[in-house]
Amino acid sequence: MNLRYMSEKKVELKTGYTTGSSATAAAKSALLSIINQKKIENVDIILPRGSSIQIPVNSCEFGNEKAKCTVIKNGGDDPDVTHGAEIIVELSLTEKTDKIEIDGGEGVGIVTKPGLGLEIGKPAINPVPKKMINENLRDAGKEILEKKGIRIVISVPKGKELAPKTDNPRLGIKDGISILGTSGIVIPFSTASYAASIRQNLDVAIAAGNETVVLTTGGRSEEYAKKIVDLPVHCFVQMGDFSGYTIQQCGRKNIKKAYVVGFIGKLAKMAAGVKQTHVKGSKVDMNFLSELAKKANANEEVIQSIKKANTARHVSEIIKENNIAGFFELICSETYRHMRKHSEEKVPIDVILFDFEGQILARKSQE
Repeated sequence: MNLRYMSEKKVELKTGYTTGSSATAAAKSALLSIINQKKIENVDIILPRGSSIQIPVNSCEFGNEKAKCTVIKNGGDDPDVTHGAEIIVELSLTEKTDKIEIDGGEGVGIVTKPGLGLEIGKPAINPVPKKMINENLRDAGKEILEKKGIRIVISVPKGKELAPKTDNPRLGIKDGISILGTSGIVIPFSTASYAASIRQNLDVAIAAGNETVVLTTGGRSEEYAKKIVDLPVHCFVQMGDFSGYTIQQCGRKNIKKAYVVGFIGKLAKMAAGVKQTHVKGSKVDMNFLSELAKKANANEEVIQSIKKANTARHVSEIIKENNIAGFFELICSETYRHMRKHSEEKVPIDVILFDFEGQILARKSQE
């Protein structure tokens, strides 16, 4: 097989399914195995928007009133940290006629902060997956529910291990992952899930009574920001490449102040007015940076060097080597101007540009 050919060939990306859909599939197959007294290998579930999807069942054990089924979460071609995780549902019939109870077991996080739309002290199983599980169990178990109730416990054996790699610790979800999903499916390279996590992070900060947030471009800029901005961990929002969207949401949610923190690569793009700074989606504009250098009174040789520079980091090195005063301040001023505009002039902003060792190169806030 020609791997080189495969990498160049345009391949249609595979859709995956959420942890919520995985739990729904495990729950429905557990109920069907009790009803039919046979192992279920694949199960069709109804998604929140009315369409359906078939999901393979990894394992299935059943008795007359109890069953345990597992599904392996599959993120398709947009795998997140939960891709490949085993989602287990233990289902039992109860004497509570027509009642469906949904609980979390090992590896499903516990909610400890407000702002998520979930009860504090309860498992982090979001409303949409809960509704999806409910609807699918009612669809499959109409006759059983006339005489019995159903209780399910969702567990994720690797949940506690996976949790630190998700946003859960900062959102106050302890000891496990969340059972998530709004559509039930994972669209490859979708920005929807990232956008949702940004909104959720802002909501948690607001619910905790904080009206100031720190928007960072990633883990390292967040680490440096924490050394100079004294705020609770839930006030730090990793906006990643979605700077325009994040500051717009801050404006809509009446955030009173936003720090915008990052390194030269992302801030150079934001300064040029780019709202989505992903490396594939936008390149650093060397002509724009050379214009800024010109404004900072750089000589022609430096300007030409910047035009030919490989990366924004390279530009930073050229500026430092030639002692061009005011260049980094211009990056911050332009970032400030565009971010204010994206916020519809609603949010006071403090832009901080770090070097790669965590020293502040420049800063711009409201006069």
